[in-house]
Amino acid sequence: MTLKVAVGEQRGWAVLRVSGEMDLLTSPVLRQRVHEAVAEGRRSLVLDLSDVLFCDSSGVGVLIATRRLMRSCRGRLRLILPAQGAVEGSHVNRVLAALGVRRLFEVYADAERAVDDAAEPLSA
Repeated sequence: MTLKVAVGEQRGWAVLRVSGEMDLLTSPVLRQRVHEAVAEGRRSLVLDLSDVLFCDSSGVGVLIATRRLMRSCRGRLRLILPAQGAVEGSHVNRVLAALGVRRLFEVYADAERAVDDAAEPLSA
């Protein structure tokens, strides 16, 4: 399966809607889109992972690298990991929790909350 990344904007945030599988072969697509957004001057980034069906360590590595990149440029990163997404629940949410790195990210249930500076992130 492939990985698709649709780039949009919402309330001043760059929103990257990711769908498919994040693995060794496909994760570079997301990494490239993130770097392109940052090169364009975007410092507020939302990764909508609602439609990601699978994520391995390569995908997690891209998420952690994205967090590091955004912090280095004094940017902001938020993830969308709904409780019920990607068919049977957010696979990425379960993977991040199992690896103990979910707490590193500001996580929201949907795009409306993710781009709202008054909204509180979901608890880890």
